[in-house]
Amino acid sequence: MRDWLAQRVTAAIMAVYTLIVAAIVLMNTPLKYAGWQALFAQGWMRVATLLFMLSLAWHAWVGVRDILMDYIKHDGLRLTLQVFTLLLIGSYLGWTIQILWR
Repeated sequence: MRDWLAQRVTAAIMAVYTLIVAAIVLMNTPLKYAGWQALFAQGWMRVATLLFMLSLAWHAWVGVRDILMDYIKHDGLRLTLQVFTLLLIGSYLGWTIQILWR
């Protein structure tokens, strides 16, 4: 039940963020580099983007983990792929933090 709920909550967070960004882009068309820079200079946008990326990471982890558990029967291979997936998702989150607060 926890994983099912996590998928739904993270999907809802990502959907709301996507709608907000789409509205901003549509209201400020064409959005140039200076506009993006001003948008992400605001603290609320950085926090919202970080929340989106954390939701995306959790959503991806639950989905990929379930796929690996269902289809990869060899324990060693499954563990290797799960560790690789966690390292990849962690590096993406680190990169996101670096970009947002650089």
